[in-house]
Amino acid sequence: MNNDRIPRILFLCSGNSCRSQMAEGFTRARHATTIEALSAGINPGRLDPLAVQVMAEAGIDISNYRSKSLEELRDIEFDLVVTVCSEADAACPVLPGTHRRHHQPLDDPPRLAATVNDIEEKLRHYRRVRDEIGEFVERLPGLLSKR
Repeated sequence: MNNDRIPRILFLCSGNSCRSQMAEGFTRARHATTIEALSAGINPGRLDPLAVQVMAEAGIDISNYRSKSLEELRDIEFDLVVTVCSEADAACPVLPGTHRRHHQPLDDPPRLAATVNDIEEKLRHYRRVRDEIGEFVERLPGLLSKR
């Protein structure tokens, strides 16, 4: 870890539209002075409006976030890269600097909600994954302190 700055984490997902965005939002809200968080996607899409909605329910506004590619972050060194889906874990390229990787597999809310017509049922999937991400983010300081 670079001692000149706070630890920097990249949350990496396939599309950077939902899970990685929620993780970035939680980390910025809960660890703003101790962890710098960014997110990106292997194949970025667009920010998922249902992810924005359930994060707002948790008191975190990610409505101004946008999906980013790894290319946009190519010159940034990370201390920890957290992959939140199997696709990102398998496709994670070598990034600049020395960093650790951690795979935190999370269900994909859009995929789970795709077969459901009722909006409340769709949101139930998003809320469950949001809460799992929130619990994981609470443990980040401990994960960062491990070597």
